[in-house]
Amino acid sequence: MSHSPTAEAEVAAELAALRPGLLPRYEAELPGARAAVLTRLWRGFAHEPLPWITGRTHGRYGLALRLADGRTLHGPHADPYATGAHVTAVRLGTERYDDPARLMGALANGGGWGPGAAGFTVELGHSVASLALSRAGADHPKEWPVAGSPAEGGKRDWEWEQRVVDGHPFHPNCRSRPGFSVAEQLAYGPEHGAVVRLGTVAVPAAESLVTGRWPDELRDGRRLLVPVHPWQAAHVLERPYEEWRPAHPLMSLRTLALADGPHVKTALSARLTSSVRDISPYSVEAAATLSAFAEELAGRTGGALHITRTLGAVTARSADLAALLRESPEQYARPGEQVLPVAALATTALPRDPAWLAGFARLALTVGLRLLDLGVALEAHGQNLLVVLAADGSPRRLVYRDLADIRISPVRLARHGIRPPALTGRLIDDDETALRRKLFGSLLAGALAAVAGSGPALGAALAAVLPDLPDTSDLAALRHGPVPAKALTLMRLSPHIPGDQWTALPHPLVLEPGAVDQ
Repeated sequence: MSHSPTAEAEVAAELAALRPGLLPRYEAELPGARAAVLTRLWRGFAHEPLPWITGRTHGRYGLALRLADGRTLHGPHADPYATGAHVTAVRLGTERYDDPARLMGALANGGGWGPGAAGFTVELGHSVASLALSRAGADHPKEWPVAGSPAEGGKRDWEWEQRVVDGHPFHPNCRSRPGFSVAEQLAYGPEHGAVVRLGTVAVPAAESLVTGRWPDELRDGRRLLVPVHPWQAAHVLERPYEEWRPAHPLMSLRTLALADGPHVKTALSARLTSSVRDISPYSVEAAATLSAFAEELAGRTGGALHITRTLGAVTARSADLAALLRESPEQYARPGEQVLPVAALATTALPRDPAWLAGFARLALTVGLRLLDLGVALEAHGQNLLVVLAADGSPRRLVYRDLADIRISPVRLARHGIRPPALTGRLIDDDETALRRKLFGSLLAGALAAVAGSGPALGAALAAVLPDLPDTSDLAALRHGPVPAKALTLMRLSPHIPGDQWTALPHPLVLEPGAVDQ
């Protein structure tokens, strides 16, 4: 059977020339990478409002999808909260497909799957090839114990981030890095243990915008030095830069940890998973105000949440040339504690028992619902949300970073006598549906689901903790309604529609794989 020859073969050819010793491991990882991406794609087909799928029927042997063109697609039942690679193949008519890109190409053959189908097919091929490369190059065969703060011999924050090899737990483009050669993935990918030499580009201070405190180290007379990622300098800016300092890339790829200082968020204008990321001038303008406001609000959680402060931000009036300096989450780890992204929890040697999961869910939901009631919806997915663990692995506190995608409700703030920050634009939103989608879609359908690993495990944790949470209208919506989640596959198949699109997942408390969806 043929498999996405373009992306897989291109990576193999580059590896043969660049790192021939890695080629056998890459080829061995391809079947697992195809299954991992296919599992994510099948989840989207099973649970998102795709207009090209006209009916879903759960039967004794699996799930059948009726397509608008009259064909039928067969596969296993799809737990919307399950992680891993449990879908190894599906059947379109009488033909078996174990390659997501090949499947998408067959589905879209002859048109009818929207303007994004061709591009999405290519992205799926890149996701498989890049995931296989990431798994081949990552040297993380064992789980790590949680043992002390970095000062006591524990792992650095960036070391935990390097262990998140597979990327987004539910996005079919979990490891898609279009525009990155094999050499660039090996040089810049955190899972490859990369150390990146950041550069700086000098810009006139009079033509730039700075908020917060920009350090003397990044000033040169009347010029400001803007940290830049080497990939950005080569592919987007196309201009020379001066080498600055080595840094360790984090999960987001464009944010890097300096060995002895803050994290640096660079304007790496590449498409990773869903969208092209940059740092808008508005983000820089709002950075200091937003950081101070979030820090003040976190103080109302009784010490359960810390916000990593934005120390300084700069833009040369361009989304392609900007940077933010942000506190390292490490500083919120007390002696004997470790702080790590929620996405990295699966790489620890923590006990996988219901009591631990319930304790973590109680902490995360208490904090998230408290802030939502006050008027702030966090984008609390496994990358933005970090957990502080005691030496015995018990969750103590949370740390949140990257405020660019939170939502603030002036109406809710006013109910609590809190003065809204002097901010405008997309950060401000009083719509209750939008606010709940932001938090529940990232925290429940994202971070907590990925840690639980399945709907039954997540449902058991919720059953244990929901009765103990403060009774608010948001909790009622969480308890009784379906769970909102971003329709990740639909968004990639309809790139002409701006913004997020959503789906409603079955509630994990009542999830029944055998239910029939007419």
